[in-house]
Amino acid sequence: MVSLLFSLGAASLATRVSAAATSGDFNILSFNVAGLPAILNDNAVPGDKATNAGIIGDLFTEYVYDVINVQEDFAFHAYIYATDDHPYRTATSGTAAIGSGLNTISNFDWIDFTRVKWDDCSDASGADCLTPKGFTFMRVIVSEGVCVDFYNVHADAGIEDADEIARASNLQQLADYIDTWSIGNSVIVFGDTNSRYTRPLDKITVFQTQNSLTDAFVELERGGVNPTVETICDNPSLINTCETVDKVLYRGSKQLTLTGTHFSYESSKFLQSDGSILSDHNPISVNFTWAVSNSLRQSGFWGGPHGAWFNDIQSIPSSPKTSVIKFSGGSRLDSVAVTLTSGATFTHGGTGGTATSLTLGSAEYWTSAKLCQAQYNSQTRNFYILATTSTGRTLASGTATSDCTTFTAPTGYQIVGYMGQDGDEIDQLAFIYAPL
Repeated sequence: MVSLLFSLGAASLATRVSAAATSGDFNILSFNVAGLPAILNDNAVPGDKATNAGIIGDLFTEYVYDVINVQEDFAFHAYIYATDDHPYRTATSGTAAIGSGLNTISNFDWIDFTRVKWDDCSDASGADCLTPKGFTFMRVIVSEGVCVDFYNVHADAGIEDADEIARASNLQQLADYIDTWSIGNSVIVFGDTNSRYTRPLDKITVFQTQNSLTDAFVELERGGVNPTVETICDNPSLINTCETVDKVLYRGSKQLTLTGTHFSYESSKFLQSDGSILSDHNPISVNFTWAVSNSLRQSGFWGGPHGAWFNDIQSIPSSPKTSVIKFSGGSRLDSVAVTLTSGATFTHGGTGGTATSLTLGSAEYWTSAKLCQAQYNSQTRNFYILATTSTGRTLASGTATSDCTTFTAPTGYQIVGYMGQDGDEIDQLAFIYAPL
């Protein structure tokens, strides 16, 4: 697993988004851009690949998709980026045999970007093991306090037995990763799965059964019924009812309702001037609407993406109220905890530091929290926390730094839990809000 370094500047931007909207919409595009060098694979696409890549970037700009996941973005990556104008774009991991070919172009910023290589691959039908294929993960900041976990995927290709075994392993690896790193979160997985529902050995249904994801194609074009008869799409496809190996799967959360509203093969938009295709894959787009919950909301994040992911949102009871706030710290913030009036207690971090606590009155609520971050052993961590209640009482722990932010619960809400990452100390932290 290779993780990009999390910069303090990016963290600051990620938690200082302007408008705190409670609903909205966005669209996504998944496109395998056929970026292997022509000497390795011409993808049966007419024309010069570099020229075609530049056209693809132009069209990304023209159609203003909010988040675009591309696969096979290898040798002609620079040509796409030269003509695209989205403000947020991942750095390439390299050409074929070096990088995964997975990149994301977005109108939204993100945190916690990670590249993960598949544990298994197969060369039975081709050269899948030539390059480190896998998936990427990022926590996309759609709006202030509105985050969705995005995954870009390119699974093993081919239809030989060894290919299907490797591909099933790929999809299971991703499903297990979602279970660990997206607990309690909204999720969108989109990319080239190289799988069809009519290939049962692939076990593509793992995302539905294990992760509770909905396939936008199945939901919006097939009435919720998985295909049982193979239907091959033309390229360009003029219909949306045929199945491709490119998928978009998603789920909402207790904090965020996420709804797919429109599915489309965008093939007719991505053509050369003479009508020829630009890739051997049909690009697919899905429109989403989102709305934050009235019962549970979240703050932005502060700190760095290290340690194990945690999220209290699944365990928070109805009508929660904070009873006791507990912190432990010294040079840095070692642990945080909260006990609700129901008796539920959530504790995160290590066992070091000096413990301190504050018991709230029956009409007193935890309303804001100041966090300060800094570097320790080349990693960003939370060094300090200051909790303030509705009566003005405070509880602090750790050591303040010069890089701080304050999260304040929306009017009529209180802090009742946490999400973030921890180890021996608190690496990354966000807060869960509930109504008073």
